[in-house]
Amino acid sequence: MATTIDPSTAGSDTQQAETVRVRVPSRFPYRTIAMGTIGSTLLMIGALGAAGVLIRDPILGHGPMSWIRYGHGRAIANGLLYIGFALIVWAWVRLGRYALARRIGSKPILAAAGCWMAPLLISPPLFTRDVFSYLGQGAQLLYGLDPYQHGPAELEVLPNVVQNVHQVWQTTPAPYGPLYLLISKGVVAVTGDNLILGVILTRVILLLGLAMTLWALPRLVRHLGGNLPITLWLAVASPMMVIHLFGGPHNDLMMIGFLTVGVVAALERKYPVAVVLITVAMLIKATAAIALPFLVWMWAKNLKGSENGVRFKNFVKAGTASVAIFAPVFVAGTWVALGSFNLGWVAGLKAPQLIANWLNPPTGVGEVFYTLVHLVVNVQSSPFVTVARFIGMGVLAVFVARQWWLARVGGTEAVLRAAISLLSVSILFPPTLPWYFTWGFVILAAFKWRQRHLAVVVAVSVFLVLVYYPTGEQALYDWWFIAGVVAVSVYAAASLLRPDPLGLVAAFKKQAAPAKAPFLTESAKTEHAE
Repeated sequence: MATTIDPSTAGSDTQQAETVRVRVPSRFPYRTIAMGTIGSTLLMIGALGAAGVLIRDPILGHGPMSWIRYGHGRAIANGLLYIGFALIVWAWVRLGRYALARRIGSKPILAAAGCWMAPLLISPPLFTRDVFSYLGQGAQLLYGLDPYQHGPAELEVLPNVVQNVHQVWQTTPAPYGPLYLLISKGVVAVTGDNLILGVILTRVILLLGLAMTLWALPRLVRHLGGNLPITLWLAVASPMMVIHLFGGPHNDLMMIGFLTVGVVAALERKYPVAVVLITVAMLIKATAAIALPFLVWMWAKNLKGSENGVRFKNFVKAGTASVAIFAPVFVAGTWVALGSFNLGWVAGLKAPQLIANWLNPPTGVGEVFYTLVHLVVNVQSSPFVTVARFIGMGVLAVFVARQWWLARVGGTEAVLRAAISLLSVSILFPPTLPWYFTWGFVILAAFKWRQRHLAVVVAVSVFLVLVYYPTGEQALYDWWFIAGVVAVSVYAAASLLRPDPLGLVAAFKKQAAPAKAPFLTESAKTEHAE
């Protein structure tokens, strides 16, 4: 066993250094990567019966494998899927221990992420059905039905696509930016009613977002002071990336790609390029717009002059230049995607607020107050949730405004405040969906992290995958299931700090190992024979 000091706490006068004991792996952790790859393969096989399967599956629907979708077959599929997920998490946590111990560099982590994603390329959608909504809205754009005014249910063609859209989104306008709908339109133009190919092609295209993120992360680490192996372990090899963003798949991956490259451009003082890239990210998913006001501070800080009056003039100059770049990119992107300057997509942004669950803290507070009052008086839940959300958005507005004001020093501080703001929006602005946490977190991953905080990230990551069933339906009100999810998440976090924290693996190995014969000397053997 090797004992290593957490580099983020070494040399601190105010905080006791923490240690982590790990088995020293080979220079390249083949076994760990293989474990995760086996897990990913099992997850993919289980997904054929237990994940976001098609209503009418042309391959499994009536073939020899159709049993996996029903009854005991589906139970087996669920078991395989969760075993596969457990192996991925186990491998990911082991990889994290090796990275903390500085036993591996970036290449094994990238290799692991690639191996773990590869089987999921052909998997049914995992823990979501959003990709079917993407294809339905792309089909609307392809066939001339405004996706910002109508839902996929009104589409009179491609019945396979329409019937697989989740019922919540059947009659709901699209909440995505016009550039992403243009991408979905292109996918449907190629794959038509073949949803299996549509899902696979969507994942292939979203690899562009992953590639941009991979390009940006080393540069972000150089500017923000992080540790590249840890950053890649957090942002690329984690279950949030492998299972949610890629396995889902979710268009947030494309938005994050443009956002991270835009932040790199800003840190390298290429501010016009940064504005263009972040505007493009916004045209994929509007959340990216939160980063733009922080970019203005970064630009203003690097203009000449430091006196208060000059600072204000610099801010006005940077803001004016940013708007002058943003406006034509925004108009052109909208026009190219929709064929006109249609701002209907801005109104469509409120569509996700139809989703209500306690993963969004204001919604949860509203539900708690409703439950307490309902014990005394028969009332509806919606007023409580609405009021709590309104208060939550007020708190969010004040918090983001404060972060923006603190970002006026520019540089890396502005990047930190922008990332915190993105994360706060994912938490406080309804709805809160698990993969939304990646918006700000991918940037935060490039900063320096303490070991104990990494353990919290492990727990949160595992929790955020498991709070939805593999089918894409939420599990948040299945309280016994959630109790199990919390226990598993805490165990995974503890495993980062100490391998096998409860001794379960050691006990299993001890029980499984055959009893060893006692060691006998030659004289003892003779005596024993006599």
